[in-house]
Amino acid sequence: MLERAEIIMGPPRHLSLIPDTGAKRVEWPVPFSDGLPILTEFRGRATVVLASGDPFWFGAGSVIARNFGSDEWVALPGQSTFSLAAARLGWPLESTQTFGLHAAPLTRLRPHLSPGLRAILLLRNGPAVAELATYLNETGFPDTQLHVMEALGGPRERSRSVSLTEALLGGFDHPVCVGLEVAGGGQALPKASGKPDEIFENDGQITKRPVRALTLSALAPKRGEHLWDIGGGTGSISIEWLMCDPTLTATTIEPREDRAERIRRNADALGQDRLNVVHGTAPDALDGLALPDVVFIGGGLSYTLLEWLYDMLPTTTRLVANAVTLESEILLAQWQEKIGGELLRIELAQAAPLGPRRGWKSAYPVVQWSVIL
Repeated sequence: MLERAEIIMGPPRHLSLIPDTGAKRVEWPVPFSDGLPILTEFRGRATVVLASGDPFWFGAGSVIARNFGSDEWVALPGQSTFSLAAARLGWPLESTQTFGLHAAPLTRLRPHLSPGLRAILLLRNGPAVAELATYLNETGFPDTQLHVMEALGGPRERSRSVSLTEALLGGFDHPVCVGLEVAGGGQALPKASGKPDEIFENDGQITKRPVRALTLSALAPKRGEHLWDIGGGTGSISIEWLMCDPTLTATTIEPREDRAERIRRNADALGQDRLNVVHGTAPDALDGLALPDVVFIGGGLSYTLLEWLYDMLPTTTRLVANAVTLESEILLAQWQEKIGGELLRIELAQAAPLGPRRGWKSAYPVVQWSVIL
């Protein structure tokens, strides 16, 4: 195919590995998206795009396929970096986590970090290895072993196993991937709904862990769904929603700017940087947003808001609302009588000191309304 090509596009490293065929050579620019208009100009001409390994596994293939008709391209995949790395390490891929972090933050690892985890990571460049070592140390996993593999499958291939301390010295060359064997006493995040309250930065305005677990159960996330989290507070509901599945998306609406900024920090720290944070008040801030499959109201409940949602959203939209005040409870009871749904009263108590003994300290009861609009 290279022999028949009029144009060959690819990164400088790829272009340097192929013989001269007389074809015009075009370097693919950074960022990657800037190369698509250039490629479009070559429509109708025999053009080859060079990419590493399997172009449809954290590669260029899916991006190109989205922008060109199925009759305009043919993919000839090679071995993916993940396959090559697993072969070097002797790790079974079916039980090894894989991450493409060449264009994503290291915090994407946070929900998965736990002692014993094996993972293979694609990183953007050599210095990112030291950044990874710093991040793992800061999150409480200083005993992690790094298997650093450079230029896999090429003439410059090199592999080294190093500690985090050794990784901080740098000296790694692009392209680089890393095999992790996670070890240390850092906090592993539970897989179940109702994550520990302390992982969320908050000012006291947070849906507490037991109520959050019941709320996520009522929201019942399904693959590919989009959530509106109205009155985001700390963002704990929408962040846990996103943690349920990588295909889920969410927008949180928060009227206080300081809390909106806190939600963003929480989302970034917990690897959910894809959360869309909107600073504004519902329902005004809802105009123009992508329509949700599910809505949660954790703050700002009002008749006006419920009426807007009822009038504007598809009849298949699921709604869950939590109320603590008597006024909000009455409002939910009225709407439940009007359009149906299920009302649930959640009453929780925790053991607490009572003089020399212990007694039950009750939290404010929460009334939860679940309905399909």
